[in-house]
Amino acid sequence: MPVMKNARGWLLIIGIFAIVGYGMFAVVRAVQETAQNGLAPINEITSNLSTQVADFLHPTPTIIPDPVTIVNEIRTLARLETIQYTVEKVITAETGQGPFGFLFGDRLLFVAHGMVIAGIDLAKVDQSDFWMVGDVLYVHLPEPEIFIATLDNDQSYVYHRDTGVLTHGDINLETAARQVAEDEIENAALEDGILDLARQNAESYLYRLLRDLGYPEVIFVSETPEPTPN
Repeated sequence: MPVMKNARGWLLIIGIFAIVGYGMFAVVRAVQETAQNGLAPINEITSNLSTQVADFLHPTPTIIPDPVTIVNEIRTLARLETIQYTVEKVITAETGQGPFGFLFGDRLLFVAHGMVIAGIDLAKVDQSDFWMVGDVLYVHLPEPEIFIATLDNDQSYVYHRDTGVLTHGDINLETAARQVAEDEIENAALEDGILDLARQNAESYLYRLLRDLGYPEVIFVSETPEPTPN
């Protein structure tokens, strides 16, 4: 009997501790939830404040076009565009790269994507550039030329920039890199023979067109013939 009483006593004590422990756990959980609910407005205010500070330090630019448009010139064009190049160039622009470059230097790598379009300006063709000899039509075309050589601003970007510890960088450095990039893109297309391809494509297109117009044979020549004396 004493053993049974002791066992019941221990069970009673364990049950009391379990009830008390569960009650304390519930109280702690309720306190935590209350604290979290109480801190939620503070966290929201802190998040909003951080967003406002970020917007202040890195503002989004606002672009406002002038509603007035001025048309300076209108010209009639007769350009036969026969080839287009898409070119990518990496441009290095730097300034102040001397012994104190780590203090005052500025260097950037600019990845330039550009487009070059070439062809024949048909406005330069006149009647003397076409003549018949028997059933053969001879055609003299003007020299091919570059019509457009421009950057694609949506795909061109500054890949890396390194400025000295005592300078904020040259504000005109990227502009200078973009100007050089346009020239380099055009030069790359010229070196690759874009003008020769432009002439070949123009002759191929006009050959089919003139044949469809009824000329049995068409020959392109590099020079117009000398006028024969009467």
